[in-house]
Amino acid sequence: MTQQTPAPPPPPPVPASAHPAPVPSAPAPPAPVPVPVEELGFELPPVHDSPAAERAHRKERLAGALRILGGYGYEDGVSGHITARDPELADCFWVNPFGLPFSLVTPADLVLVNARGHVVEGRRHINQAAFAVHAGVHLARPDTVAVVHTHTVHGRALAALGELVEPLTQEACAFYQDHALVNTYTRVAVDEAESRRIATALGPRKALVLRNHGLLTVGGSVDAAVWWFLSMERCAQVQLTARAAGKPVPIGHRDAVATREQLGTDLVAWISFQPLWRALTAGAGGGHRGEGDAEKGHYFR
Repeated sequence: MTQQTPAPPPPPPVPASAHPAPVPSAPAPPAPVPVPVEELGFELPPVHDSPAAERAHRKERLAGALRILGGYGYEDGVSGHITARDPELADCFWVNPFGLPFSLVTPADLVLVNARGHVVEGRRHINQAAFAVHAGVHLARPDTVAVVHTHTVHGRALAALGELVEPLTQEACAFYQDHALVNTYTRVAVDEAESRRIATALGPRKALVLRNHGLLTVGGSVDAAVWWFLSMERCAQVQLTARAAGKPVPIGHRDAVATREQLGTDLVAWISFQPLWRALTAGAGGGHRGEGDAEKGHYFR
């Protein structure tokens, strides 16, 4: 007969004092207090205390905007201009000089031209044919500070089709029923009659498609006009790409109008331009910096 092994005795009870006391939970941290809205930074267009200060600002922005366009490759030989109305001489306009690359333009290089195309300040020629278009727009639109026209790839492709920007994206809706088509070819030599016809076609709108030629935009500031040009060129690219890929689906009229009311103002354009300006002044798009260039005005701070 097999003898069974007795079961081991149970472990002795652990005295209560041997159990660790529970660790009290840490109090919950206080909820973060929201920063008052009025203390949050939000940049708005500057207000100048004198015409001289505003002139310096416009010239700096004009020269910087040319560098930005040059950085995007929106320059084709000697074609392409930005003009900015002088804040004191309402019938005179600052423009980039003929033949100087966009990437090298400084405020000191800009030329002041009257409405008849005569240089009144500066020592370089301008592109008279191109300036005639800008002058006609400026004269017809006293509210317009700046006019932009350069020969970009997608803008010219859209112009070759004789089409407007369609409301295919929210960015394109900013131009919905706020730009027009000049449905004839505008030649290199532009006379006063054709300049007036272009200005009439623009009317109160922010942009034009010049058939077989390219895009033109205007704004109440250099920043706004340049942003509209950059955005319109991208919209043309999206439209052409979408059509090449299939059948684009446009945004409906009501939604397009509502989006335009939200995104189609010059203030929105000005705000949208500021990251580009910050990148330029930080050195991302200002070209080579040589020793002493800061004192000479060869880059923007």
